[in-house]
Amino acid sequence: MSDILDSLEQRDPQQREAALMSALPGLVARAQDAEGWSRILKGVSAGDIGTRAALAQLPVTRKSDLKDLQAATPPFGGLNTTPHRQLRRLFVSPGPIFDPEGHSQDWWRFERPMRALGLRAGHIIQNCFSYHFTPAAFMAEGAAAKLGCAVIPSGIGQTELQVQTMASLRPDAYVGTPSFLKIIIEKAQEMGVALDSLQRALVSAEALPPSLRSWFHDNGVPNVLQLYASADIGNIAYESISEGKVNPGMVLDEDLILEIVRPGTGDPVKPGEVGEVVVTSFNPDYPLIRFGTGDLTAALDGISPCGRTNTRIKGWMGRADQTTKVRGMFVHPSQVAEITRRHGLILKARLVVSGEMANDSMTLHCETMDMESAAAQAAAIADSVRDITKLRGEVLFAAPGSLPNDGKVIEDARKYE
Repeated sequence: MSDILDSLEQRDPQQREAALMSALPGLVARAQDAEGWSRILKGVSAGDIGTRAALAQLPVTRKSDLKDLQAATPPFGGLNTTPHRQLRRLFVSPGPIFDPEGHSQDWWRFERPMRALGLRAGHIIQNCFSYHFTPAAFMAEGAAAKLGCAVIPSGIGQTELQVQTMASLRPDAYVGTPSFLKIIIEKAQEMGVALDSLQRALVSAEALPPSLRSWFHDNGVPNVLQLYASADIGNIAYESISEGKVNPGMVLDEDLILEIVRPGTGDPVKPGEVGEVVVTSFNPDYPLIRFGTGDLTAALDGISPCGRTNTRIKGWMGRADQTTKVRGMFVHPSQVAEITRRHGLILKARLVVSGEMANDSMTLHCETMDMESAAAQAAAIADSVRDITKLRGEVLFAAPGSLPNDGKVIEDARKYE
């Protein structure tokens, strides 16, 4: 049986793009009915937002903004279109940041990644995400109910009981963090208990390095897939399998628009360049328009060998918020972006902080096509660095493409020893 859920996953990419863009004006209009979005999108004509270029002109609302937005307009910053007393669940994530859940089936859209793992009606899932305050466990619960899978709501902790439960109820799959699955397997080995029913795992909330994936394979769990999700959006992207092998990258969910922007800005990067994940979600209860997750990734060329035609991303590649303290002053990625905007000859910039703590130095490395003009403007660029950051810094120039493609706008290269 195919692990493809529906025809949406194999649409012609241009058909998918046209469908998403045609839905954008309605999303913006609906969001503007909410108090918070009406402020953020003040003066925006919803009918004009029907292309990626138009979308890119709207402000980015970042996850780091949520705490202040929610404090000003409790509980969800006025971003919810369904009144909070009419929702199904209200979650509390660290911060605290409050996250909603509505009543629709598989509200978090976890069915696609679970299907990609091979889960079907009749399978049993041991759900080892926390059921305490945060939504991850309920993300898995909603999809399991839609698929027809039974769930063991084991949560986290009580490792011996986890092992005993797996041995007795024989789940087909584990859902939770990769580190806790390793702890359970090691405990089972210590107890001399076989977990031979456990052939699949869907892991998230932590990195899964290749070495750990190999360890799972060598210790009895051959099919382990990663899921990239957040408490605000739900499923964002997920891995797939073809002929027993994990395919490169993660496939974007069908109900999202993805942009990858330069950290500190709302400006989309070039294809393949690392930047911040910005998502537009069509969720009817909690629409998110240009929501900056704070995570770094890059898009991959081509479609997945599994046959899903949506955009693929490399997965989590670090954090976009690279705010750094230099000589007692905070320097932000947005300030580097402002320096770049002031000087059109700068194609890309990277501020490197070096030296030792209390003896910091800053150097702005700038890619440019015109070295001669750049040299003539070096002093003016240095003045902009001082004007915007209130700190002195050197300016160096480099050829296009010479700076690392890792999404870093500010690199802290100081020695802390």
